[in-house]
Amino acid sequence: MFLLGFFLGLFVGLCVWVWQQVNLNRYLEGLLQPLSSHSHKITNIKLLLRPRVRQEISMVNRQREDLQRSLSMYRELLDFAPLGYLQVDEENQLLWCNQQAREILYLQRWQPGQVRLLLELVRSYELDQLIEQTRDWQKPQVQEWVFHPSCEDAKVMTELKSMFLRASSLPLPTGQVGVFLENCQPLLDMKQERDRSFSDLAHELRTPLTAIRLVAETLQTRLEAPLDRWVNRLVQEVDRLINLVQSWLELTQMENNPTMQLNLEMVEMRSLITSAWETLEPIAQRLSLKIAYSGLESIYIQADKSRIYQVFVNLLDNSIKYSPPGTTIHIDTKIISTNNGQMLEINIIDSGVGFAIADLPHVFERFYRGDKARHRSPVNEVNSTTGIVGSGLGLAIVQQIVIAHGGLIKAMNHPETGGAWLQIHFLQTMTNSPRQDYS
Repeated sequence: MFLLGFFLGLFVGLCVWVWQQVNLNRYLEGLLQPLSSHSHKITNIKLLLRPRVRQEISMVNRQREDLQRSLSMYRELLDFAPLGYLQVDEENQLLWCNQQAREILYLQRWQPGQVRLLLELVRSYELDQLIEQTRDWQKPQVQEWVFHPSCEDAKVMTELKSMFLRASSLPLPTGQVGVFLENCQPLLDMKQERDRSFSDLAHELRTPLTAIRLVAETLQTRLEAPLDRWVNRLVQEVDRLINLVQSWLELTQMENNPTMQLNLEMVEMRSLITSAWETLEPIAQRLSLKIAYSGLESIYIQADKSRIYQVFVNLLDNSIKYSPPGTTIHIDTKIISTNNGQMLEINIIDSGVGFAIADLPHVFERFYRGDKARHRSPVNEVNSTTGIVGSGLGLAIVQQIVIAHGGLIKAMNHPETGGAWLQIHFLQTMTNSPRQDYS
């Protein structure tokens, strides 16, 4: 029985092969038939070309099979990828997406093989705009937004949660666009939980730190030199911890509600910068540092005076720490015109070591410590005015205060001095006098 089945299968296979060869010969005869009426030479050419054409057709078939296998392999890889991926054609019709994209965008109405408008399946203006920009500009794009899934079932709709998405798109041939999707909501939830835990810890630390300081103050009056210097050092470190805790709580509060505790009034920036420098001048004098102001004599913006004063104290204190002795800190103010009206630009430039290129995108992150050259022990660490030296919170607080006032701040390295260059932009400016220079 086994041999009978084997020979029967072999016979069927030979029959199929003979049938394919007959069909191929008929196909070739049809292609070469117009040439047969000319001469016997053409007939000979036809006989010579037949094997060559058959070989080329076989090669094309093999290449097509290889491409099909590669396409299947890449789709399997994308299905197992941790990121979502979708691909649309020139008319924004969804051609294909992996399982992760179906879960992120809640694409239950789409089945593999269907070609439907993406907007019918996913009601997201941000995603549609990203695809259009990618196609128009022919450049990769990145966008982040809060996505609100939609569903026809009202009961299921109430259970769906919004999520924070990051999408990276790239242009493809023939007007197609590919989009990689990442659900950043778990990371955002983790960050918020971490911030809540740190805030709770900071609240709990304030009471014992205050008690330790009271004990240290009592010891200060009862100890004589040289033992009192240890208590003095203890008081300074406790003050530093208290300021750190207070700065953390303040930063968390501003991030949760950027407009909280802003007492807006018309503030003259020139005098405010001078006041901040006078506060730090005793420290600057020990290093023979000077300030050079260049700008308008009278510049007004609507702001919280105490908060903006804190911004300049932190920025100038930071410049003093990392400026070589005998150098000058430059402050320049000017008015620039934008589509939204006039804007005040403030530049603070020192002559220190500047920021490492890799650190520039992160200098405003809390507790970020970049290049070791920038976080060496400052000369005025013990007598710091800001009280947050080395905490990694100073620039983060500055950024939140500037954002709360509707402004922007960015960090760079100045091409001439090589030092740190902090640039601030404020809207709603009023000027009362022409430009003057002071040193």
